[in-house]
Amino acid sequence: MTILVIAEHDNASLKDATLGAVAAAALIATFMSQDIHVLVAGHNAHGAAEAATMIAGVAKVLLADAPQLKAGLAENVEATVLTLVQNPAKNYSYILVPATAHGKNVAPRIAAKLDVAQISDVTGVVSADTFERPIYAGNAIATVQLFDSMKVMTVRTTAFDAVAKVGGGAPIEPLEAAPDRGISQLVNREATKLDRPELTSAQNIVSGGRGLGSGENDTTVLGPLADKLGAALGASRAAVDAGYVPNDYQVGQTGKIVAPQLYVAVGISGAIQHLAGMKDSKFIVAVNKDPEAPIFSVADYGIVGDLFGVVPALVAGL
Repeated sequence: MTILVIAEHDNASLKDATLGAVAAAALIATFMSQDIHVLVAGHNAHGAAEAATMIAGVAKVLLADAPQLKAGLAENVEATVLTLVQNPAKNYSYILVPATAHGKNVAPRIAAKLDVAQISDVTGVVSADTFERPIYAGNAIATVQLFDSMKVMTVRTTAFDAVAKVGGGAPIEPLEAAPDRGISQLVNREATKLDRPELTSAQNIVSGGRGLGSGENDTTVLGPLADKLGAALGASRAAVDAGYVPNDYQVGQTGKIVAPQLYVAVGISGAIQHLAGMKDSKFIVAVNKDPEAPIFSVADYGIVGDLFGVVPALVAGL
């Protein structure tokens, strides 16, 4: 029996979310001795496949390289995965996908075509067939047992300590891609270029809320603090809805789920929607003028005060 992890990549390199998915696969493998295979489905994706061979604990990298896989369209990736896992000789029993926008697009199609249940946002592995996932915006943890012979799941990768990027030496096995389904096409893709670390993989994050008052304040007040910490910039849903920052900055249940080493929440009250996206951060610092703000319930350190005075003082002290 073998575990298949579908890699997230940009054809040239792997996304860090893949490392978290492999970490979850490694925990499953401790209950039943199983190999871990990583599928890289793309076009001119040898660079991503080479990076996957170096991941600690990976036994084999499968490279499906074809023009129809370049855009990562869910329909074509799903067809290639089905060709692989429905081959009896391969004996796959698990399919793991990072719980990212791409993974959430691909995994349900695979589960539906296989006629099995899917478990979403796995945050813990209890046994070979039992897993934990958050419900009610993370206020409760459900323990779910799967009885299907093929277990399809998306993994909240921030809940697992990422495996090492180096240390492995897996071989690359070419895999024939399924033909183009021809039912969807990529019309356009706009990539946001950031001068700061990517939000979902940053070690430090500085986030601002409605208390900043404007997008200009978000830049002038939080920018220097983020520069000092080498941090990514995030935001609450209220700040995004107010137009202070783009949607890409949003942290929360309907935004990005993060778990950095340091999370600094500035002018964020701490609504459940936001806490669901960041409360697994290793160390949380909150700045808010309201001593009753819910954010202080999860903060390791809280500063009650005017952010326009506190944040510049923090910058000056760093």
